[in-house]
Amino acid sequence: MSEWILISALIVAALIVIGLILTLVVIKKKKEGKMGEPNYQVFFIIGMAWIPIGSVFIITINLVMGIAFMGLGIVYMAIGLANRDKWEKKK
Repeated sequence: MSEWILISALIVAALIVIGLILTLVVIKKKKEGKMGEPNYQVFFIIGMAWIPIGSVFIITINLVMGIAFMGLGIVYMAIGLANRDKWEKKK
């Protein structure tokens, strides 16, 4: 049982370190003025992909995980649709 606690603690520590690194990178890019506008069309596409993945997870793996993926898919689609006027035009 103690090995699971150690593994869980290591995973949490790794996630915290990754989060801190990403935060520092974002802060540095904002200071340099290199932060661009996100591509909201990609948010919509990711949302469209995650909804079917969630339904497959509900059927095969776990109800809770499937609902989580479907919920994230709906959120991504909503973000994409709310900013549809900012979608990049195809050239």
